[in-house]
Amino acid sequence: MVALRLSRKGSKDRPYYKIVAVDSRKRRDGRYIEQIGTYNPMIEGENYTLDLEKADKWLGVGAKPSTTVGSIIKKVRNAG
Repeated sequence: MVALRLSRKGSKDRPYYKIVAVDSRKRRDGRYIEQIGTYNPMIEGENYTLDLEKADKWLGVGAKPSTTVGSIIKKVRNAG
């Protein structure tokens, strides 16, 4: 099964995340299928980017978003 989730990047105490489509059996920072956005919790205000077309494509084929990715998708839909 494919999952939409965060992959951690950045250094110690300065995290930043890629929003990726990944096989749910892979580890958090392992190989992913496709990157669909980014999330930077260190920035105030709008701290994410997301390609909604790619996210909708993956959701259409049955991918399950994590809680955080689901809330980011909801924010992008409401903003647009």
